[in-house]
Amino acid sequence: MLERRTNHDDLVDHLVRTTPLSRGEAGRVVMDVLAYFDETTEECVRRRHRELQAQGLGNTEIFERITEELPRRAVAPPALSLRQLRRIVYG
Repeated sequence: MLERRTNHDDLVDHLVRTTPLSRGEAGRVVMDVLAYFDETTEECVRRRHRELQAQGLGNTEIFERITEELPRRAVAPPALSLRQLRRIVYG
């Protein structure tokens, strides 16, 4: 069976060598990580709002936490005001 090669074969090969993951599992991990980093700022804000709300946090704490988290993303977005965060979530 011919394996399909991707643009991230070096990373998949590295994971296979350095972890107990099979090639298929390593490929799925790489694709999951890439999907995570492809998430737009708006998608990230909405996702985190839902996750934190599900934990029972109120909006004041949620927006505070999101404001602290955004600059630590791999490609940090510009600083967003509380008003901008609310617009992303509520439209």
